[in-house]
Amino acid sequence: MTTRETLLRPWWAIVRGYLRLIEPLVAWCVRRGIAPNTITVVGTLVAAVVGGLFAVGRVAAGGWTLGLLAFFDVIDGEVARRTGRATAYGAFLDATLDRVADACLLGGLVVLYATHPVHRSGAMVVVALVALVATQLTSYTRARADLAGIDLKGVGWFERPERITLLAAPQAFFGLRFEGRVLAGVVSLLAIAGVVTVWQRMRRVAQG
Repeated sequence: MTTRETLLRPWWAIVRGYLRLIEPLVAWCVRRGIAPNTITVVGTLVAAVVGGLFAVGRVAAGGWTLGLLAFFDVIDGEVARRTGRATAYGAFLDATLDRVADACLLGGLVVLYATHPVHRSGAMVVVALVALVATQLTSYTRARADLAGIDLKGVGWFERPERITLLAAPQAFFGLRFEGRVLAGVVSLLAIAGVVTVWQRMRRVAQG
């Protein structure tokens, strides 16, 4: 078992449990013939709403919204496969809007730390910006490596399921309690893990 697998085994257990929980919803979408691209767009709109909630300080509400509606972010690909509607454009749209969703979520936290009357913090604005940029680079490095014929799957600490879990669960239960330390810890962890993941992927590509 790799170091990443050991560190993230608890998160993977949560993700697998979540996928089992939403299986009936996947089946329902398949029966109804709902277009995977529609699910992708709705998932992005949910992320935009959550980012707005984060920005105005409704962190707990944002966490619950993301936790309860995150299925839109994960079932589009499965629905596409089961209905035989997987297309190159669908994969492109999904990857593109995932980046938009990440920017909405972390951008909302940047705004929170820049404007909140109690939790405003220049240092945390920088940390949140680092998390945002590193998150975008995490996906970009994998896409560029794929073009070079190098598979980066599993390389790095955090991928999207872990990031969504961290942005949803702790915020839903703690919000800005404990003087916002839980949220600050999550954002800091995302920043550190993102930077480390980008570095690991760059090293992997350099090794060929």
